Amino acid sequence: MDRRGFLIGAAALTVPARLVGQAPAPAPLPPGRGMFVFTNWAGPALRVFYQLPDNVTATTPVLIVLHGVERNADEYRDSWARQARARGFIVVAPEYSAADFPGAEEYSSGGFLAPDGSTRPREQWSFAAIEPLFDEVKARTGTGVPRYILYGHSGGAQFVHRFVLLMPQARYQRAIAANAGWYTMPDFDIGFPYGLRGTPVTREDLARELQRPLWILLGARDTNPNAANLRHAVEAERQGPYRLARGDSFYAAAQHAAEALGVRCAWQRRYVPGVAHDNEEMLAAAVNLVVPPR
Repeated sequence: MDRRGFLIGAAALTVPARLVGQAPAPAPLPPGRGMFVFTNWAGPALRVFYQLPDNVTATTPVLIVLHGVERNADEYRDSWARQARARGFIVVAPEYSAADFPGAEEYSSGGFLAPDGSTRPREQWSFAAIEPLFDEVKARTGTGVPRYILYGHSGGAQFVHRFVLLMPQARYQRAIAANAGWYTMPDFDIGFPYGLRGTPVTREDLARELQRPLWILLGARDTNPNAANLRHAVEAERQGPYRLARGDSFYAAAQHAAEALGVRCAWQRRYVPGVAHDNEEMLAAAVNLVVPPR
């Protein structure tokens, strides 16, 4: 080997160990509105639609928006885009496709149970994408906030409230569930997905989550017992005949659970007057819970 070859080989041997096999840092997200593919978790790749404000700083809030049964994450991103620019927060809307997450069981109920009835590993639940997605958004935008905000409407609200119950170590700052069609009650006497029996949630987990901020937003006119996509299983009907009544039942169950566990319930219920099952109108009420007006 000549001297040049020897030097090249020696240089290769002195590369710091921390660089060997190290994945490159994720590329910054282009400004404005866009989409990227998120793969840094144990489940299928997710398309993620985003909107950045004009200026991202170390304190720019992050809102993660969960779509409903139509799997229209891009439209949910678009609904929040103007507010994100005006109030200076990041919107991130992951798309859980029907092909990869068929039905409510795989999407808004978390994919908690495998088809054979066994419990899937937590890292494979649909809920498990949220935490690493938040980390990737931070790395690709420059925001340094330690916590994120969750919002979901209808099927997305089902995802949000179950995420709160089943992911007790999650770093959400506050969660907002608007007009869910049916609920997982904070009740260990009712089997999942209508209650917590059969889940890994402990009473200590539930007591801790009841003391964290979850907003239950209910359209005061969301009272159609025959509304599209409203579940009519016996267990769902026990929660009430329509979405407003079921939200009231969920809130009452939370109050009862907190009393039984000896903790103060931080969950709050808010009615939105004159609104039925409409994401755009619920968003107008939710935005002040995300970032107060400047």
